[in-house]
Amino acid sequence: SVPGTKVELPVSCRNLLDMDTFSKSDPVVVLFVQVSGSNEWKEFGRTEVIDNTLNPDFVRKFVLDYYFEEKQNLRFDVALFGTQDFLGQAFVALGEVIGSQRGRLERPLTGVPGKRCGTILLLAEELSNCRDIVTMQLCANKLDKKDFFGKSDPFLVFYRSNEDGTFTICHKTEVVKNTLNPVWQPFTIPVRALCNGDYDRTVKIDVYDWDRDGSHDFIGEFATSYRELSRAQSQFTVYEVLNPRKKCKKKKYVNSGTVTLLSFSVESEFTFVDYIRGGTQLNFTVAIDFTASNGLPSQPTSLHYVSPYQLSAYALALKAVGEIIQDYDSDKLFPAYGFGAKVPPDGKISHQFPLNNNVENPSCAGIEGVLESYLQSLRTVQLYGPTNFAPVINQVAGIAAQVTDGSQYHVLLIITDGVISDMLQTKEAIVTASSLPMSIIIVGVGPAEFEAMEELDGDEVRLSSRGRYAERDIVQFVPFRDYVDDSGNQVLSMARLAKDVLAEIPEQLLSYMKTRDIKPRRADPE
Repeated sequence: SVPGTKVELPVSCRNLLDMDTFSKSDPVVVLFVQVSGSNEWKEFGRTEVIDNTLNPDFVRKFVLDYYFEEKQNLRFDVALFGTQDFLGQAFVALGEVIGSQRGRLERPLTGVPGKRCGTILLLAEELSNCRDIVTMQLCANKLDKKDFFGKSDPFLVFYRSNEDGTFTICHKTEVVKNTLNPVWQPFTIPVRALCNGDYDRTVKIDVYDWDRDGSHDFIGEFATSYRELSRAQSQFTVYEVLNPRKKCKKKKYVNSGTVTLLSFSVESEFTFVDYIRGGTQLNFTVAIDFTASNGLPSQPTSLHYVSPYQLSAYALALKAVGEIIQDYDSDKLFPAYGFGAKVPPDGKISHQFPLNNNVENPSCAGIEGVLESYLQSLRTVQLYGPTNFAPVINQVAGIAAQVTDGSQYHVLLIITDGVISDMLQTKEAIVTASSLPMSIIIVGVGPAEFEAMEELDGDEVRLSSRGRYAERDIVQFVPFRDYVDDSGNQVLSMARLAKDVLAEIPEQLLSYMKTRDIKPRRADPE
Protein backbone atom coordinates (compact mmCIF):
# COMPACT_ATOMS: atom_id res chain seq x y z
CA SER A 1 0.00 0.00 0.00
CA VAL A 2 1.14 3.56 -0.57
CA PRO A 3 2.40 4.96 2.73
CA GLY A 4 0.23 7.69 4.16
CA THR A 5 1.25 11.22 4.87
CA LYS A 6 3.70 11.35 7.75
CA VAL A 7 2.38 13.41 10.64
CA GLU A 8 4.40 14.55 13.62
CA LEU A 9 2.65 14.83 16.99
CA PRO A 10 4.40 16.95 19.61
CA VAL A 11 2.91 16.37 23.08
CA SER A 12 2.63 18.70 26.08
CA CYS A 13 0.72 18.42 29.36
CA ARG A 14 -0.62 21.09 31.67
CA ASN A 15 -1.44 20.98 35.41
CA LEU A 16 -0.62 17.33 35.94
CA LEU A 17 -1.48 15.65 39.23
CA ASP A 18 1.30 16.14 41.76
CA MET A 19 2.10 12.68 43.15
CA ASP A 20 5.65 13.28 44.27
CA THR A 21 5.87 14.07 47.95
CA PHE A 22 9.39 15.50 47.88
CA SER A 23 9.49 17.28 44.54
CA LYS A 24 7.28 17.72 41.52
CA SER A 25 6.47 14.73 39.30
CA ASP A 26 8.72 13.19 36.63
CA PRO A 27 6.19 12.47 33.87
CA VAL A 28 6.41 10.36 30.71
CA VAL A 29 3.73 9.91 28.03
CA VAL A 30 3.16 6.52 26.40
CA LEU A 31 1.25 6.35 23.12
CA PHE A 32 -0.86 3.28 22.29
CA VAL A 33 -2.40 2.72 18.87
CA GLN A 34 -5.53 0.62 18.48
CA VAL A 35 -5.03 -2.33 16.17
CA SER A 36 -7.51 -1.78 13.36
CA GLY A 37 -10.59 -3.97 13.55
CA SER A 38 -9.96 -5.06 17.14
CA ASN A 39 -10.10 -3.91 20.75
CA GLU A 40 -6.39 -4.44 21.21
CA TRP A 41 -4.01 -1.55 21.98
CA LYS A 42 -0.37 -1.74 21.04
CA GLU A 43 2.36 0.46 22.46
CA PHE A 44 3.65 2.74 19.71
CA GLY A 45 6.29 4.69 21.59
CA ARG A 46 7.03 6.92 24.54
CA THR A 47 8.37 10.39 25.14
CA GLU A 48 11.48 11.07 27.16
CA VAL A 49 11.07 11.67 30.90
CA ILE A 50 11.16 15.28 32.07
CA ASP A 51 12.19 15.77 35.69
CA ASN A 52 10.34 17.87 38.19
CA THR A 53 7.50 19.39 36.24
CA LEU A 54 3.71 19.38 36.09
CA ASN A 55 3.73 21.21 32.72
CA PRO A 56 6.03 19.19 30.47
CA ASP A 57 6.76 20.03 26.82
CA PHE A 58 8.27 16.84 25.45
CA VAL A 59 11.03 16.90 22.85
CA ARG A 60 10.54 13.37 21.54
CA LYS A 61 7.61 13.38 19.15
CA PHE A 62 5.52 10.63 17.70
CA VAL A 63 5.67 10.34 13.92
CA LEU A 64 2.65 8.48 12.55
CA ASP A 65 1.50 7.45 9.11
CA TYR A 66 -1.82 9.17 8.61
CA TYR A 67 -4.39 7.47 6.40
CA PHE A 68 -7.37 9.61 5.57
CA GLU A 69 -9.53 6.55 4.90
CA GLU A 70 -8.89 4.80 8.23
CA LYS A 71 -9.96 5.51 11.76
CA GLN A 72 -6.73 5.56 13.70
CA ASN A 73 -7.53 5.50 17.42
CA LEU A 74 -4.82 6.71 19.79
CA ARG A 75 -4.52 6.49 23.55
CA PHE A 76 -2.10 8.63 25.54
CA ASP A 77 -1.21 7.36 29.03
CA VAL A 78 0.61 9.73 31.35
CA ALA A 79 2.60 8.08 34.12
CA LEU A 80 5.33 8.80 36.62
CA PHE A 81 8.66 7.47 35.48
CA GLY A 82 10.03 4.54 37.45
CA THR A 83 6.81 4.02 39.43
CA GLN A 84 3.43 2.59 38.68
CA ASP A 85 1.76 5.92 39.42
CA PHE A 86 -0.80 6.68 36.74
CA LEU A 87 -1.55 10.35 36.10
CA GLY A 88 -4.41 9.96 33.61
CA GLN A 89 -5.13 9.16 29.99
CA ALA A 90 -6.81 10.58 26.91
CA PHE A 91 -8.39 8.86 23.89
CA VAL A 92 -8.36 10.61 20.54
CA ALA A 93 -8.52 9.70 16.83
CA LEU A 94 -5.63 11.01 14.74
CA GLY A 95 -8.17 12.51 12.32
CA GLU A 96 -9.61 14.59 15.17
CA VAL A 97 -6.23 16.20 15.85
CA ILE A 98 -5.64 16.91 12.19
CA GLY A 99 -9.19 18.18 11.71
CA SER A 100 -9.17 20.40 14.81
CA GLN A 101 -8.61 24.12 14.47
CA ARG A 102 -5.03 24.90 13.44
CA GLY A 103 -4.23 21.24 14.08
CA ARG A 104 -4.23 21.80 17.85
CA LEU A 105 -6.24 19.80 20.33
CA GLU A 106 -6.44 20.05 24.13
CA ARG A 107 -8.08 17.16 25.95
CA PRO A 108 -8.71 16.64 29.67
CA LEU A 109 -6.84 13.70 31.16
CA THR A 110 -9.14 11.26 32.97
CA GLY A 111 -8.87 7.97 34.79
CA VAL A 112 -7.95 8.90 38.36
CA PRO A 113 -11.26 8.82 40.27
CA GLY A 114 -12.22 12.06 42.01
CA LYS A 115 -9.17 13.97 40.79
CA ARG A 116 -8.64 16.64 38.16
CA CYS A 117 -5.75 15.30 36.13
CA GLY A 118 -4.93 18.32 33.99
CA THR A 119 -4.87 18.31 30.20
CA ILE A 120 -2.88 16.99 27.26
CA LEU A 121 -2.07 19.25 24.30
CA LEU A 122 -1.57 17.71 20.88
CA LEU A 123 -0.39 19.38 17.74
CA ALA A 124 -0.38 17.72 14.32
CA GLU A 125 2.06 18.95 11.75
CA GLU A 126 2.54 17.26 8.42
CA LEU A 127 6.16 16.47 7.80
CA SER A 128 7.56 17.70 4.56
CA ASN A 129 9.46 15.08 2.61
CA CYS A 130 12.75 16.84 3.28
CA ARG A 131 15.20 14.08 4.17
CA ASP A 132 18.36 16.02 4.94
CA ILE A 133 20.11 15.61 8.27
CA VAL A 134 22.18 18.36 9.83
CA THR A 135 25.14 18.01 12.18
CA MET A 136 26.22 21.11 14.07
CA GLN A 137 28.33 22.15 17.01
CA LEU A 138 28.04 25.27 19.13
CA CYS A 139 29.99 26.91 21.93
CA ALA A 140 29.34 29.99 24.08
CA ASN A 141 31.42 32.75 25.62
CA LYS A 142 31.02 34.91 28.71
CA LEU A 143 27.52 33.75 29.60
CA ASP A 144 25.85 35.38 32.62
CA LYS A 145 26.73 33.77 35.92
CA LYS A 146 23.54 32.45 37.52
CA ASP A 147 24.70 30.23 40.36
CA PHE A 148 25.50 31.65 43.76
CA PHE A 149 28.35 29.19 44.18
CA GLY A 150 30.49 28.40 41.16
CA LYS A 151 29.68 29.31 37.58
CA SER A 152 26.64 28.40 35.46
CA ASP A 153 25.76 24.93 34.07
CA PRO A 154 24.57 25.95 30.59
CA PHE A 155 22.50 24.05 28.04
CA LEU A 156 20.66 25.08 24.87
CA VAL A 157 17.04 24.45 23.85
CA PHE A 158 16.10 24.66 20.17
CA TYR A 159 12.55 25.50 19.04
CA ARG A 160 11.00 25.28 15.62
CA SER A 161 8.35 27.88 14.79
CA ASN A 162 4.96 26.61 13.68
CA GLU A 163 2.78 28.14 10.99
CA ASP A 164 0.58 29.80 13.62
CA GLY A 165 3.52 31.61 15.24
CA THR A 166 3.87 29.27 18.23
CA PHE A 167 7.07 27.34 19.01
CA THR A 168 7.70 23.61 19.36
CA ILE A 169 10.78 22.30 21.17
CA CYS A 170 12.93 20.18 18.85
CA HIS A 171 16.29 19.66 20.56
CA LYS A 172 18.07 20.04 23.90
CA THR A 173 21.84 19.91 24.18
CA GLU A 174 23.58 18.23 27.09
CA VAL A 175 24.47 20.31 30.16
CA VAL A 176 28.09 21.47 30.44
CA LYS A 177 28.86 21.84 34.14
CA ASN A 178 30.40 24.82 35.89
CA THR A 179 31.53 27.07 33.04
CA LEU A 180 30.56 30.35 31.38
CA ASN A 181 32.36 29.26 28.16
CA PRO A 182 30.82 25.88 27.34
CA VAL A 183 31.60 23.82 24.23
CA TRP A 184 28.69 21.45 23.50
CA GLN A 185 29.07 18.10 21.76
CA PRO A 186 28.15 18.06 18.04
CA PHE A 187 24.60 16.80 17.51
CA THR A 188 22.50 15.60 14.61
CA ILE A 189 18.92 16.58 13.81
CA PRO A 190 16.66 16.08 10.75
CA VAL A 191 16.11 19.33 8.84
CA ARG A 192 12.36 18.76 8.93
CA ALA A 193 12.46 18.68 12.75
CA LEU A 194 14.37 21.96 12.79
CA CYS A 195 12.24 23.90 10.31
CA ASN A 196 9.79 21.48 8.67
CA GLY A 197 11.72 21.90 5.44
CA ASP A 198 11.11 25.68 5.35
CA TYR A 199 14.61 27.19 5.25
CA ASP A 200 13.54 30.70 6.26
CA ARG A 201 11.36 29.77 9.20
CA THR A 202 12.55 31.09 12.55
CA VAL A 203 14.57 28.79 14.76
CA LYS A 204 14.63 30.09 18.34
CA ILE A 205 17.35 29.06 20.76
CA ASP A 206 17.17 29.57 24.52
CA VAL A 207 20.19 29.39 26.80
CA TYR A 208 19.52 28.03 30.30
CA ASP A 209 21.46 27.39 33.46
CA TRP A 210 20.63 23.88 34.66
CA ASP A 211 19.37 23.42 38.22
CA ARG A 212 18.94 20.10 39.95
CA ASP A 213 15.41 20.91 41.11
CA GLY A 214 14.14 21.44 37.57
CA SER A 215 13.72 25.23 37.88
CA HIS A 216 16.34 26.04 35.25
CA ASP A 217 17.37 29.71 35.09
CA PHE A 218 16.88 31.55 31.81
CA ILE A 219 20.14 33.16 30.66
CA GLY A 220 18.96 34.55 27.32
CA GLU A 221 17.84 33.78 23.79
CA PHE A 222 18.60 34.37 20.13
CA ALA A 223 16.86 33.61 16.83
CA THR A 224 18.13 32.32 13.51
CA SER A 225 16.91 30.23 10.58
CA TYR A 226 18.10 27.14 8.77
CA ARG A 227 19.36 29.29 5.91
CA GLU A 228 21.38 31.48 8.27
CA LEU A 229 22.78 28.49 10.14
CA SER A 230 23.84 26.86 6.88
CA ARG A 231 26.08 29.86 6.04
CA ALA A 232 28.36 28.63 8.81
CA GLN A 233 29.75 26.11 6.36
CA SER A 234 32.09 28.87 5.22
CA GLN A 235 32.50 31.06 8.34
CA PHE A 236 31.89 31.12 12.08
CA THR A 237 28.58 32.75 12.97
CA VAL A 238 28.39 34.55 16.32
CA TYR A 239 25.02 35.24 17.96
CA GLU A 240 24.37 37.64 20.83
CA VAL A 241 22.44 36.06 23.68
CA LEU A 242 19.87 38.56 24.91
CA ASN A 243 17.73 38.60 28.02
CA PRO A 244 14.73 40.90 27.30
CA ARG A 245 14.03 41.50 31.00
CA LYS A 246 17.60 42.65 31.69
CA LYS A 247 17.58 44.75 28.54
CA CYS A 248 14.57 46.71 29.81
CA LYS A 249 16.00 47.25 33.28
CA LYS A 250 19.61 48.14 32.58
CA LYS A 251 20.66 51.03 30.40
CA LYS A 252 24.18 49.75 29.89
CA TYR A 253 23.13 46.17 29.14
CA VAL A 254 25.01 44.79 26.14
CA ASN A 255 24.22 41.06 26.16
CA SER A 256 24.27 37.94 28.33
CA GLY A 257 27.11 36.38 26.39
CA THR A 258 27.54 35.05 22.85
CA VAL A 259 26.99 31.70 21.14
CA THR A 260 29.20 30.68 18.23
CA LEU A 261 28.25 28.10 15.61
CA LEU A 262 31.50 26.17 15.15
CA SER A 263 30.45 23.75 12.43
CA PHE A 264 27.44 22.89 10.30
CA SER A 265 27.15 20.09 7.74
CA VAL A 266 24.26 18.51 5.83
CA GLU A 267 23.79 14.95 4.67
CA SER A 268 20.93 13.34 2.82
CA GLU A 269 19.25 10.42 4.49
CA PHE A 270 18.35 7.77 1.94
CA THR A 271 15.38 5.46 2.16
CA PHE A 272 14.88 1.84 1.19
CA VAL A 273 12.89 3.04 -1.83
CA ASP A 274 15.83 5.22 -2.98
CA TYR A 275 18.04 2.11 -3.19
CA ILE A 276 15.41 -0.06 -4.88
CA ARG A 277 14.73 2.71 -7.42
CA GLY A 278 18.47 3.04 -7.90
CA GLY A 279 18.57 -0.58 -9.04
CA THR A 280 19.50 -2.59 -5.92
CA GLN A 281 18.25 -6.15 -6.44
CA LEU A 282 16.93 -8.33 -3.61
CA ASN A 283 17.96 -11.95 -4.15
CA PHE A 284 15.73 -14.43 -2.39
CA THR A 285 16.96 -17.87 -1.27
CA VAL A 286 14.87 -20.50 0.53
CA ALA A 287 16.02 -23.27 2.88
CA ILE A 288 13.55 -25.87 4.14
CA ASP A 289 13.90 -28.20 7.11
CA PHE A 290 13.69 -31.87 6.10
CA THR A 291 14.51 -33.37 9.50
CA ALA A 292 12.63 -36.40 10.86
CA SER A 293 11.05 -34.42 13.72
CA ASN A 294 8.61 -32.98 11.15
CA GLY A 295 6.92 -36.38 10.92
CA LEU A 296 6.44 -38.64 7.87
CA PRO A 297 5.08 -36.48 5.01
CA SER A 298 2.48 -39.15 4.23
CA GLN A 299 0.93 -38.82 7.72
CA PRO A 300 -1.73 -36.13 8.38
CA THR A 301 0.08 -35.20 11.64
CA SER A 302 3.26 -34.28 9.73
CA LEU A 303 4.17 -30.62 9.30
CA HIS A 304 5.04 -31.54 5.69
CA TYR A 305 1.73 -33.33 5.06
CA VAL A 306 0.26 -32.36 1.71
CA SER A 307 -3.50 -32.53 1.69
CA PRO A 308 -5.54 -31.90 -1.44
CA TYR A 309 -7.41 -29.16 0.46
CA GLN A 310 -4.72 -27.27 2.29
CA LEU A 311 -1.10 -26.23 1.94
CA SER A 312 1.28 -27.29 4.73
CA ALA A 313 2.63 -24.67 7.16
CA TYR A 314 5.91 -24.81 5.19
CA ALA A 315 4.19 -24.06 1.90
CA LEU A 316 2.05 -21.30 3.44
CA ALA A 317 5.03 -19.53 5.03
CA LEU A 318 7.04 -19.81 1.82
CA LYS A 319 4.21 -18.34 -0.27
CA ALA A 320 3.44 -15.52 2.19
CA VAL A 321 7.00 -14.22 2.32
CA GLY A 322 8.01 -15.10 -1.22
CA GLU A 323 5.10 -13.43 -2.95
CA ILE A 324 6.03 -10.05 -1.48
CA ILE A 325 9.77 -10.32 -1.90
CA GLN A 326 9.60 -11.52 -5.52
CA ASP A 327 8.48 -8.04 -6.60
CA TYR A 328 12.00 -6.77 -5.84
CA ASP A 329 13.85 -9.54 -7.70
CA SER A 330 13.96 -8.93 -11.43
CA ASP A 331 14.88 -12.42 -12.65
CA LYS A 332 12.37 -14.18 -10.34
CA LEU A 333 14.82 -17.08 -10.02
CA PHE A 334 15.10 -18.37 -6.47
CA PRO A 335 17.74 -20.82 -5.27
CA ALA A 336 16.02 -23.31 -2.94
CA TYR A 337 17.66 -25.83 -0.64
CA GLY A 338 16.68 -28.50 1.84
CA PHE A 339 18.62 -29.55 4.93
CA GLY A 340 18.63 -32.49 7.33
CA ALA A 341 17.71 -35.32 4.90
CA LYS A 342 19.30 -38.42 3.35
CA VAL A 343 19.51 -37.71 -0.35
CA PRO A 344 19.45 -40.23 -3.23
CA PRO A 345 21.17 -41.99 -4.86
CA ASP A 346 23.56 -42.97 -2.01
CA GLY A 347 21.54 -41.80 1.03
CA LYS A 348 24.15 -39.31 2.26
CA ILE A 349 22.97 -36.75 4.82
CA SER A 350 22.95 -33.26 3.30
CA HIS A 351 22.41 -29.81 4.81
CA GLN A 352 22.18 -27.92 1.55
CA PHE A 353 20.74 -30.07 -1.20
CA PRO A 354 19.06 -28.26 -4.11
CA LEU A 355 15.32 -28.92 -4.10
CA ASN A 356 15.32 -29.12 -7.90
CA ASN A 357 18.12 -31.73 -7.77
CA ASN A 358 20.37 -29.55 -9.93
CA VAL A 359 23.63 -28.86 -8.11
CA GLU A 360 24.94 -26.59 -10.89
CA ASN A 361 21.82 -24.41 -10.89
CA PRO A 362 19.64 -24.68 -7.76
CA SER A 363 17.36 -21.82 -8.89
CA CYS A 364 13.62 -22.39 -9.32
CA ALA A 365 11.40 -20.23 -11.51
CA GLY A 366 9.14 -18.13 -9.30
CA ILE A 367 7.58 -19.06 -5.98
CA GLU A 368 5.48 -21.66 -7.82
CA GLY A 369 8.69 -23.29 -9.05
CA VAL A 370 10.03 -23.44 -5.50
CA LEU A 371 6.80 -25.04 -4.25
CA GLU A 372 6.91 -27.63 -7.06
CA SER A 373 10.52 -28.61 -6.31
CA TYR A 374 9.74 -28.73 -2.58
CA LEU A 375 6.87 -31.19 -3.14
CA GLN A 376 9.06 -33.22 -5.53
CA SER A 377 11.84 -33.50 -2.90
CA LEU A 378 9.39 -34.69 -0.25
CA ARG A 379 8.75 -37.73 -2.46
CA THR A 380 12.42 -38.55 -3.07
CA VAL A 381 14.46 -37.82 0.06
CA GLN A 382 14.37 -39.47 3.48
CA LEU A 383 13.73 -37.11 6.39
CA TYR A 384 16.56 -37.44 8.87
CA GLY A 385 18.68 -35.03 10.95
CA PRO A 386 20.34 -33.22 12.68
CA THR A 387 19.05 -29.64 12.23
CA ASN A 388 22.08 -27.74 10.96
CA PHE A 389 21.67 -24.12 9.81
CA ALA A 390 25.31 -23.11 9.33
CA PRO A 391 25.95 -24.80 5.93
CA VAL A 392 23.13 -23.01 4.12
CA ILE A 393 23.89 -19.67 5.83
CA ASN A 394 27.54 -19.98 4.78
CA GLN A 395 26.46 -20.95 1.26
CA VAL A 396 24.41 -17.73 0.83
CA ALA A 397 27.09 -15.66 2.60
CA GLY A 398 29.63 -16.93 0.05
CA ILE A 399 27.47 -15.63 -2.78
CA ALA A 400 26.72 -12.33 -0.97
CA ALA A 401 30.47 -11.76 -0.47
CA GLN A 402 31.05 -11.74 -4.24
CA VAL A 403 29.16 -8.45 -4.86
CA THR A 404 29.37 -5.93 -2.03
CA ASP A 405 28.88 -2.65 -3.92
CA GLY A 406 25.22 -2.32 -2.91
CA SER A 407 23.75 -3.52 -6.22
CA GLN A 408 22.81 -6.90 -4.74
CA TYR A 409 21.23 -7.74 -1.38
CA HIS A 410 20.39 -11.29 -0.27
CA VAL A 411 17.49 -12.47 1.84
CA LEU A 412 17.60 -16.05 3.13
CA LEU A 413 14.33 -17.56 4.35
CA ILE A 414 14.81 -20.58 6.62
CA ILE A 415 11.66 -22.52 7.54
CA THR A 416 12.21 -24.98 10.37
CA ASP A 417 10.34 -26.98 13.00
CA GLY A 418 12.74 -26.31 15.70
CA VAL A 419 15.67 -26.97 17.77
CA ILE A 420 19.05 -26.18 16.18
CA SER A 421 21.76 -28.81 16.51
CA ASP A 422 24.70 -26.64 15.45
CA MET A 423 24.04 -23.53 17.53
CA LEU A 424 27.74 -22.56 17.90
CA GLN A 425 28.47 -22.89 14.17
CA THR A 426 25.24 -21.04 13.32
CA LYS A 427 26.15 -18.12 15.59
CA GLU A 428 29.59 -17.98 14.02
CA ALA A 429 28.04 -18.05 10.52
CA ILE A 430 25.58 -15.23 11.37
CA VAL A 431 28.26 -13.03 12.95
CA THR A 432 30.35 -13.43 9.78
CA ALA A 433 27.33 -12.80 7.55
CA SER A 434 26.42 -9.63 9.47
CA SER A 435 29.08 -7.67 7.58
CA LEU A 436 27.70 -8.82 4.22
CA PRO A 437 24.73 -7.54 2.19
CA MET A 438 22.28 -10.12 3.53
CA SER A 439 19.42 -10.71 5.94
CA ILE A 440 18.04 -13.94 7.38
CA ILE A 441 14.38 -14.63 8.09
CA ILE A 442 13.53 -17.67 10.21
CA VAL A 443 9.96 -18.94 10.40
CA GLY A 444 9.41 -21.56 13.09
CA VAL A 445 6.59 -24.02 12.34
CA GLY A 446 5.02 -26.55 14.71
CA PRO A 447 4.70 -26.61 18.49
CA ALA A 448 8.38 -26.56 19.56
CA GLU A 449 9.90 -24.06 21.97
CA PHE A 450 12.00 -21.64 19.96
CA GLU A 451 14.20 -20.01 22.64
CA ALA A 452 17.38 -20.46 20.61
CA MET A 453 15.81 -18.58 17.70
CA GLU A 454 15.05 -15.62 19.93
CA GLU A 455 18.76 -15.47 20.78
CA LEU A 456 19.69 -15.49 17.09
CA ASP A 457 17.15 -12.72 16.44
CA GLY A 458 19.40 -10.38 18.41
CA ASP A 459 16.70 -7.76 19.06
CA GLU A 460 17.26 -7.79 22.81
CA VAL A 461 20.95 -8.65 22.99
CA ARG A 462 23.40 -8.25 20.10
CA LEU A 463 24.48 -11.71 18.90
CA SER A 464 28.10 -12.70 19.49
CA SER A 465 30.32 -15.67 18.78
CA ARG A 466 33.69 -16.33 20.45
CA GLY A 467 33.98 -12.70 21.53
CA ARG A 468 33.07 -11.26 18.12
CA TYR A 469 29.85 -9.26 17.96
CA ALA A 470 27.53 -9.13 14.97
CA GLU A 471 28.12 -5.90 13.08
CA ARG A 472 24.37 -5.51 12.40
CA ASP A 473 21.26 -7.34 13.52
CA ILE A 474 20.40 -9.38 10.41
CA VAL A 475 18.05 -12.06 11.77
CA GLN A 476 14.29 -11.81 12.14
CA PHE A 477 12.47 -14.76 13.73
CA VAL A 478 8.73 -15.38 13.96
CA PRO A 479 6.76 -18.43 15.12
CA PHE A 480 4.19 -19.46 12.49
CA ARG A 481 1.64 -20.44 15.14
CA ASP A 482 1.23 -16.81 16.19
CA TYR A 483 -0.38 -16.14 12.82
CA VAL A 484 -2.84 -18.97 12.40
CA ASP A 485 -6.09 -17.42 13.49
CA ASP A 486 -9.18 -19.35 14.54
CA SER A 487 -11.46 -17.60 12.07
CA GLY A 488 -9.56 -19.45 9.36
CA ASN A 489 -8.98 -16.22 7.44
CA GLN A 490 -5.74 -17.45 5.95
CA VAL A 491 -5.23 -14.50 3.61
CA LEU A 492 -5.27 -12.03 6.48
CA SER A 493 -3.08 -14.10 8.79
CA MET A 494 -0.48 -14.76 6.07
CA ALA A 495 -0.42 -11.04 5.19
CA ARG A 496 0.33 -10.34 8.86
CA LEU A 497 3.08 -12.96 8.89
CA ALA A 498 4.73 -11.48 5.79
CA LYS A 499 4.44 -7.97 7.15
CA ASP A 500 6.16 -8.93 10.41
CA VAL A 501 9.01 -10.95 8.93
CA LEU A 502 9.72 -8.40 6.23
CA ALA A 503 9.39 -5.37 8.53
CA GLU A 504 13.07 -5.27 9.49
CA ILE A 505 14.52 -5.88 6.03
CA PRO A 506 14.49 -2.21 4.84
CA GLU A 507 16.33 -1.07 7.99
CA GLN A 508 18.79 -3.95 7.72
CA LEU A 509 19.52 -3.07 4.09
CA LEU A 510 19.94 0.62 5.01
CA SER A 511 22.30 -0.20 7.88
CA TYR A 512 24.50 -2.17 5.46
CA MET A 513 24.55 0.68 2.92
CA LYS A 514 25.21 3.27 5.60
CA THR A 515 28.14 1.49 7.24
CA ARG A 516 29.69 1.01 3.78
CA ASP A 517 28.88 4.61 2.77
CA ILE A 518 27.08 3.37 -0.35
CA LYS A 519 24.76 5.96 -1.88
CA PRO A 520 21.83 4.93 -4.05
CA ARG A 521 22.46 5.22 -7.75
CA ARG A 522 20.25 7.90 -9.25
CA ALA A 523 17.17 6.38 -10.80
CA ASP A 524 16.91 7.47 -14.43
CA PRO A 525 14.19 10.08 -14.86
CA GLU A 526 11.13 8.42 -16.31
